[in-house]
Amino acid sequence: MSGKSYLLDTSIILDDTQNIVYLWQDSQNALFIAEVVIEELDKKKDLQNETGFFAREFFRCINSDSDETSQEILNHSADITISQNPQSHLTHSYVAKSTATPHIRANNIGSANPNHNGVQGNTAQDYMQTIYFRLGDMSIPLTLIYRSTYKIKPQEHSYNDSKLIEIAKDYRLTLLTNDISLKVRAQTQGISAQSLFRDKVENPNDIDFWAYFEIHKDEPSTKLKELEDFMNLTQWSLIQVDELDNTDSALYKTGKKTFGLKVGQEFIELKLDEILKLHQPYIMPINLEQKMLYALLTYPQNNLTIATGSTGSGKTLIALQAGITLVKNGVVDGIVYMRNTITANDKEAELGYRKGDEGQKLGYFMYPLYGAINFTIDKLQEQSLAKRIEYRGEVNGVQKQDATEYFLQKHKIEVVDIAHARGISIGNKFVIFDEVQNASNATIKLIGTRIGEGSKIVFLGDWAQIDHPYLSKFRNGALSLLSKALKDDFIAGIQLRQTIRSDVASWFGENF
Repeated sequence: MSGKSYLLDTSIILDDTQNIVYLWQDSQNALFIAEVVIEELDKKKDLQNETGFFAREFFRCINSDSDETSQEILNHSADITISQNPQSHLTHSYVAKSTATPHIRANNIGSANPNHNGVQGNTAQDYMQTIYFRLGDMSIPLTLIYRSTYKIKPQEHSYNDSKLIEIAKDYRLTLLTNDISLKVRAQTQGISAQSLFRDKVENPNDIDFWAYFEIHKDEPSTKLKELEDFMNLTQWSLIQVDELDNTDSALYKTGKKTFGLKVGQEFIELKLDEILKLHQPYIMPINLEQKMLYALLTYPQNNLTIATGSTGSGKTLIALQAGITLVKNGVVDGIVYMRNTITANDKEAELGYRKGDEGQKLGYFMYPLYGAINFTIDKLQEQSLAKRIEYRGEVNGVQKQDATEYFLQKHKIEVVDIAHARGISIGNKFVIFDEVQNASNATIKLIGTRIGEGSKIVFLGDWAQIDHPYLSKFRNGALSLLSKALKDDFIAGIQLRQTIRSDVASWFGENF
């Protein structure tokens, strides 16, 4: 991307403010932003969700200039010229003559440069000014383009998108957007338009954490660590060992299987049924994948896990059982449940537009947790009269309809809105972050950096079920974590491929 000029759409900034750093490429590229993007960000900055957070983060980094610094920018502005290098994507865009950080005075560009050879369209009355995106020690110049009058009519469909297309066309900038419809519209008009997919995974279904070995029954399992294939595995790899035996003339599998994890450089056998018998979770995992997930989440040295699977795989239910076990055993003080407030029919998903107090509003988004709790309660009621009494409200004054709330209190489960996670520290808790496929990498970082001493966190999601407007099933938070788990010893990963749901639900999952 060296030597390119980009006009940034709102979607690029709302995806992750770190995209600005990535695109700048240590001053190799020039970044432009139109006033319409500033307006859109301003409208979103008060939203109490991920979108609002990134809008506020952008303005926080922009607003780091003092009045004196801003005046210095104006006093040391460089001359403006037009690059005529036909091989460069900077062609016909405004750049500073100096190779240093460009400073562009807030001049009327049309008046200052009446002869814009090669620049098209209505640029005579445009204003340009450099603003700075400051992050840490970096100060990244963004050239702000303000246009008071556009050629397009206000009633035109997608008016703001049309404004961006007009500016990109007039200045021959590459329009960078994750809004596919905007990208296609621009390209059909002969405008260079690209999307920014920094973490795209081409074949998500191929991500696998299982490794398979065969060992003769007369050899100890410790032989595994001598094998090169085992040594090359990352920590927390899921391992299946098939036992071999032989006759005088043949070697065959006995059918006995051993399961375990790679921890450090050792193979740690997991006697899954014995672990479950010891822990006695309310709901027993019913297949190998669920048992391995439970064992991973309760393993003492494992503090970070990504688990993906479609609806019906049991990921939320098993994570809840693991958390309850950790609370009962005194490993953590409680369970914190988080879920991205993005829904299938509400792209922005702002809580403020829903009825009720904050708890009631947040309850709309917590159905996966409440569904797992209610399923657990139903199973408990089937087990004994005491549980039927406890959760039906015949003792302790608890009403039947309050059984879910009683369960939350008894097991120290709290629900947290991710929009309020900034500035807090979550210590000695088991954290469940659900629907991570609808979270950007920046949101994952925001939550991850809130995790304090003694806490464990599991991210749950279905990478194929995307509701976020700027993410896809090839690029989302779940896939980012899965990709890291393949390479990084710190994070464990598992994909749950077995589902337990109705034939109708399975058909729709497979065919759409």
